[in-house]
Amino acid sequence: MKSVEELYSLEGKLALITGGSRGLGREMALAFAKAGADIIIVSRKLDSCEEVAKEVEALGRKAYSYACHLGRWDQINELVEGIDNKFDKVDILVNNAGMSPLYESLTDVNEKMWDSVLSLNLKGPFRLSALIGERMSEGNGGSIINVSSIAAVRPSTTEIPYAAAKAGLNILTVGLAATYGPKVRVNCIMPGPFLTDISKAWDEDMMATFKKDAYLERAGKPHEIIGAALYLASDASSYTTGSVLPVDGGYKL
Repeated sequence: MKSVEELYSLEGKLALITGGSRGLGREMALAFAKAGADIIIVSRKLDSCEEVAKEVEALGRKAYSYACHLGRWDQINELVEGIDNKFDKVDILVNNAGMSPLYESLTDVNEKMWDSVLSLNLKGPFRLSALIGERMSEGNGGSIINVSSIAAVRPSTTEIPYAAAKAGLNILTVGLAATYGPKVRVNCIMPGPFLTDISKAWDEDMMATFKKDAYLERAGKPHEIIGAALYLASDASSYTTGSVLPVDGGYKL
């Protein structure tokens, strides 16, 4: 039986993290590096990826930066082709990139907004998971982690397109687990509100809502995503697949 340290070790692993240049993605990138993994950081802005890459390298791990619009299949295809040319395998894929634009009313949600939200939050993870998952399945296996949202099961009136996409991502997780098992484990983290960059726009009323609606009576701190992410990325979760794990402070549904 492996020791606890061995179970959670990512030594010798290569992790690809989308939306890895900030927020929860950055926290996971640094945590995985501390656990021994080399990191591929992907987002639309290359300079932001390179900044996090420097932080990863300061921890003694290798880091690689790629710019990619993760809602566009042509760019995802090019990303995976580039990775294939440089690396033998990807051991861990984290589909973390996402967005939820604001709107005044549902009639203000135009087709372009709807398509962009569904593309980044659902269509992109499907395509990237299909490409990477197939390679994992044909090779030595791996772990895919989708990052959903509590909105998938409790949508607010201001994030319905986003909530619909994340609900789809929850279901996609189960379908991918069935498709790529037994060699590939596919799971989903379903975060509640976290104090990342987006929280800077939250007013006192919204913060009061979190206190009222969660058993822990607060929003999460970015580093509090690490435990769930390390669990699902590592051998500690070797008998866990097709799961959707809430990390939400006990949000009252």
